[in-house]
This record gives sequence, C-alpha cells and structure tokens, in this order.
Amino acid sequence: MIDSSYEAPTAGPMRIAYLVNTYPVTSASFIRRELMEVEAQGASVARFTLRRWATPLVDPVDLEEARKTRAVLEVGASGLAKGLVASAFRRPGKFARALAQAWRLGRRGSGSSSARGFARHLIYLAEACVLLDWHREQRTDHVHAHYGTNSTTVALLCRTLGGPPYSFTTHGPEEFDQPLALGLDLKIRDAAFAVAISEHGRSQLCRWVPYDQWSKIEVVRCGLDPMFLDAPHVPLPEARRLVCVGRFAEQKGLPVLLEAAGRLRAEGVAFDLTLVGDGPLRGEIEAQVKRHRLEDCVRLAGWKSNAEVRNLITDSRALVLPSFAEGLPVAIMESLALGRPVISTWVAGTPELVEPGVCGWLVPPGSAEALASAIRELLDTPLDELERMGKRGAERVALRHNIAIEARKLRELIGRAERNPSTPDSRTPSLATSA
Repeated sequence: MIDSSYEAPTAGPMRIAYLVNTYPVTSASFIRRELMEVEAQGASVARFTLRRWATPLVDPVDLEEARKTRAVLEVGASGLAKGLVASAFRRPGKFARALAQAWRLGRRGSGSSSARGFARHLIYLAEACVLLDWHREQRTDHVHAHYGTNSTTVALLCRTLGGPPYSFTTHGPEEFDQPLALGLDLKIRDAAFAVAISEHGRSQLCRWVPYDQWSKIEVVRCGLDPMFLDAPHVPLPEARRLVCVGRFAEQKGLPVLLEAAGRLRAEGVAFDLTLVGDGPLRGEIEAQVKRHRLEDCVRLAGWKSNAEVRNLITDSRALVLPSFAEGLPVAIMESLALGRPVISTWVAGTPELVEPGVCGWLVPPGSAEALASAIRELLDTPLDELERMGKRGAERVALRHNIAIEARKLRELIGRAERNPSTPDSRTPSLATSA
C-alpha cells in the first residue's frame, strides 16, 4: 500500500514540483511554457530534473530556467548511496515496499536480464530517496512529471516511500512503443491522474489500463505563448522558402525529406529549405545533402531560440515535418499560429490539428514520392490561397493550444486531486503483477 501520510501545507499557494528526466531542453520548450504559466497563475513551482542537458542551451529563458532547476544526479554516486541508506534506516517498511516495486518494474523492462533491469531501477529508487528529502524541504503538495519514462518511475517510487501524490504527462511516441515494459498501467493506477497531449495519446493510454481507470486519463494540450499566438501577421514571402524544425533523429524522417528534395531538384523545381535542429543523424543528413547535390538550396541552421524559430517560420511559405512517429509536434502548432500551412504525415495526433486542404497537407510517413508531390503542390499554390490556409490554421491553434487555458486545466486537475485524494486502498501498487 502506498503511504498516504505525506505532510504538506494546508494554507498558502499550492506548492507544485515539476519533475522531468532532462530539463530544460531546447526541443522541449512546451514543458517550460506550461511550468511558467502554472507559476504565473499563482502556484509555487519547484523545478527538479534527473540530469542536465548535455547540449549548450541557446534561449535566454532556458538559461534562466537552468539556474532555477535542481538536478538529482548532481549529488553524485555518494549522494545517491547516502539517500538509499538513510531512507532504508528511517522508513524500513516503506523502503521495503519501494524496493519490491523497483524489482518488479525492473523485471518488466529488462528483457533477458532481470539483474540489469533491477540495477537501473535501484538507481531510480536512490533518485527517489534524494527527491523525497527535497520535497520535504520544499513542502511539496503535488509532483507533476513529464514523460511516462524514468521521471514518472522516480515519482512513483518516491510516492511509495511516503512522498507527495503525483501525476504525469505522456507525450509519445517513446511511451507507446513499450507501455508495459515502462509500467504505464501501474503508473496510471497509482497516480492522482494521468495526462495525454492529444486524443490519440489518450487512446493509447486507455489501451493498457482497465476501463475503470479511463476516467483518470485527461487531455491537456501543449500550449503556445503570446510570442506565437499574438504575433502580428507577416505576409507570406515571394521567395520559395520552406523550413523544417525538429531533432535530427530517425523518428523525424528527415532523410525522407532530403530524398524528396533531391527528386524535386532533379526535376528543376526551385526552392530553399532550412533545417532547424540537431541530433544524432547530423552526419548522415550532411552526407545526404551532398549526395543529392542540395548544398545551394538546403541549409542546416542548428538549434535556435524561440524568437529565431519564429522568424525563420515567418520567412518561409510553409513548415515541412515528415515524422514517422510523434505525439503532436509543437513546431506544427507554432507554424500554424504564425499563419503558415504545414506539410506533415498521417501519424499520432497530427491529424487532430492539420486538416488536409484546410490548413495543410498530410502524406503517408516514409513516402518520399508523396512528400515531393505535396511540396510541389504547395509551391505551385497561389500565395493568396496559402494565406487563407494559414489563417484557418491559426484559428484552429488559437482554439486548442492557448497556454493559459491549458495550464489552467492542469492546475484545476491538481487542485481537484488534492481536494479529493484517492483512498489508500485505491493507490495500492500492483506488486503482484507478473513481470
């Protein structure tokens, strides 16, 4: 049974702790926006991350967030070991339950090696012990984690040790690739509530829990701040410029985009394409640019600040994002908010926002031929029609992705959970579940 005796203040502003596996991260500005808006609406927000991002930050707001954020792994191996020993000594019963929980979760996600999986989850338990002390220092009312991966595992173990109630947001696609190995069913069962960023995401969570748990799964969409929602309209350029914003990783499908660009170039279609981002596929992408002879029309811009991304989008006719797997890309929201149509793929939550013929194009993921055809059609579309599509896209985003509205939803969910906590029996971990 999860301990329900955690002591938190009963007066004053709600004290919420955000927990993210890596924070802040340039490609995850949506988390920072939500956190800061929750804070702006009156909550006291502590920032906790398991580790720092290894890549240098470029946005001034991210740099300031980094200064406000405590990283668990910075306590070092000795600090983690000290937290484990102290917790085992101070609360032996709760520690034994958390240790058993870590063992069973480790067996689920370890593949052929239970020992390796348990070792990893023993580290998560040590991180939970450190965080438990931090929560007591902060007198945290509630923990909200982002991503249903290791950050939520740590929040769950911390709760089992006697820490504050938790909730978590899943984004996809990583969580949906191995839901049972990650223990999403147990995390939802023991959470105050769970959040998905799209209806598609909610459906994927509902697949892995009993029907009586569906009511705990809510949709809180990623929101945009006024920099995008309230930006003055900039007319589409005469120049045939396109932009792609995303990590240089397999799931974003950038090699398919470059293959499509190579086809168009071979046909004599004129265009310029800027790739904003970076990542493990950078070397391959650079090689593809050379292989397809795209050096004079494709530019790799690296990571950019929010303001720079906004300017690159408004300098372009459209955003192209040929993803294989997604949650719901924030870059699509930003492009539509700025009145720019989108070319993307029929995956995950993207069709909930991009309607073909209304505000963009959707193509099958992985098809360079279909992607090239959509780009060609967009470049041949009159600017006044693209302007109309962009306007309709901006209207859709304003209705669905206002950060003030979405953050208020989250605060209300947390407040409701605090006013009506689950009974201890309903928060009993499913430790007997077979691995």
